[in-house]
Amino acid sequence: MEYKVESASEYKGDTLRIDFDGCEPIFINKNVAAELGIRAGKVLSEEDISEAVEKNEFRRARERALYLLDERDYGYAEMFKKLEKNYPEETCYAVVNNLAGLGLIDDRRYSERLAEYLLTRKLWGKYRAREEMRSRGLSRELIDEALSQYDDGAQERLTELIRKKYMRKLSEENGVKKVKAALARQGYGFDEINAALEGVGEEEEGE
Repeated sequence: MEYKVESASEYKGDTLRIDFDGCEPIFINKNVAAELGIRAGKVLSEEDISEAVEKNEFRRARERALYLLDERDYGYAEMFKKLEKNYPEETCYAVVNNLAGLGLIDDRRYSERLAEYLLTRKLWGKYRAREEMRSRGLSRELIDEALSQYDDGAQERLTELIRKKYMRKLSEENGVKKVKAALARQGYGFDEINAALEGVGEEEEGE
């Protein structure tokens, strides 16, 4: 079937309300309307109307994704999951594929930046960092690759964390036990923890 556009009027901001003779109105961005030549008097098929709605949905979802990327980096799966809350699956795939094609979403780059943030800024251990990266949809291969760059400095980061956050607690009742448990929750292995605490203790004795 075909429907004649009765009016294309301003609705909110850049959104137009498109009213038809014999069909429910649609609400689309004025740029989408201009691209498709939608204006009063034009006759549209059901396929034309569906295309307009889909293009408008893609535009909205893409703008949302770009807004999110202004805040921080996202991986492919994480961005898809974020968009899926508000947009159809096909639209989400189209947007994420578009942004990946432009290099705005790159899982390898994202995994490297996330590993750097978790390990050197938050001072997490590799076990916790790995779980966080997995929860964001990154592949095991990319996670292993990103985390392997920080193998050499693990002991130094753990020692730094103990000095920054746990030195006072070590002298409390059951303090060592509590600190070990806290560090384990931060993603460090017990061998790493014991070695770091031993090193910190030797430094304290030497002062």
